[in-house]
Amino acid sequence: MAEAPVKTEGTEPVYRRKDFTYDRWMEPVGIPIHRGYYVEDLRTVELGRWEERGCNAAFVQLEGMKGVCEARVSEIPPGESLPPTKIGIDEVIYVLDGRGLTTVWRKDGDAKKTFEWQTRSMFMVPHHYWHQLSNTQGDRPVKLLHCNYLPPAMSAVQDPGVFFDTTYEPADLLDAVKGEFYAEAKAVQADIGNGKTGVQAFWYGNFFPDMAAWDQLVPFWGRGAGGHAVFVQFPGSEWTAHMSVFPAQTYKKGHRHGPGFFIVIPSGEGYSVLWPEGGEKIIVPWHEASAFVPPNRWFHQHFNLGEKPARYLAMHPLGQFTGSSETVEDRERDQFDYNQEDPSVRQRFEEELGKRGLKSVIPEEAYTVKGYEWDYGAEKK
Repeated sequence: MAEAPVKTEGTEPVYRRKDFTYDRWMEPVGIPIHRGYYVEDLRTVELGRWEERGCNAAFVQLEGMKGVCEARVSEIPPGESLPPTKIGIDEVIYVLDGRGLTTVWRKDGDAKKTFEWQTRSMFMVPHHYWHQLSNTQGDRPVKLLHCNYLPPAMSAVQDPGVFFDTTYEPADLLDAVKGEFYAEAKAVQADIGNGKTGVQAFWYGNFFPDMAAWDQLVPFWGRGAGGHAVFVQFPGSEWTAHMSVFPAQTYKKGHRHGPGFFIVIPSGEGYSVLWPEGGEKIIVPWHEASAFVPPNRWFHQHFNLGEKPARYLAMHPLGQFTGSSETVEDRERDQFDYNQEDPSVRQRFEEELGKRGLKSVIPEEAYTVKGYEWDYGAEKK
């Protein structure tokens, strides 16, 4: 028996649409929408006036995030504040450039929380909370990256007013959280992974002052390059993220997972390669404030061409989208070792380093020993 067509918003019946409720809401906003596989620099993308939000802004909808997550860039002029606003879902904000203040409150009469931020800070604004963003610099604009789960939320409830209705009052999350809601993050011990890869702790908090300077890292076993990582859980939310830090003149193992991992670069210089199984490879050059999203189940590898460690910060999709390779029984389907990769991968990396007068520091054993692991010394499990 065939399923009946679905009728939406008085339009002609459709069975399966190629767009989503979010897309039909986003398009008429009228600000630029940046598409493709990557954005070279989020700080310099074209913006347009969004009168409803009282600012210049742009949407970023790259391959791999459609229907899964929202990203947009907003600008605050020198010395100004944006109008107070709220949205019915949690939103993580990463500071691309500048210094400023955020004030958060639940309703009129409630105590307000105000905190300062700077370039490369990261924080979350809780769902249905009022917040106001201010630029404390008088000589240049602030650029912000906003990330949230609005697309799947709108697919579940196809009425934008549910998410922008200013009359709804949420539970008092700011007082419910033990201690200061925007205080320093705290480490929580947990085994993230299947024992063969991953890390053994994550940081639970709602404000990270500088992701380029964050040094509370643990070894990221199994992913190669002798890298370290920090995993993040935001209080009272399903939002998670992680940042990987890997040494100069190294690269990570090829791997794949689900869609919607929005990656922004806090520091470093290099490139990533994205490709579907058996398909054409996409080269993504990156530096600070570059962004890209590996499409669903596409393999990808990250290469550090600099003389210092590189960092990439990944905003995670909701848990039901992750498709985490770390938990599959047959790991070789979703990640391969250096000795399993096409020799052209190593060749290209060494050629790119040579253009800069540098050489790879990946040990030769990594290409001959299956499952080769870096020696983390005292940091071993």
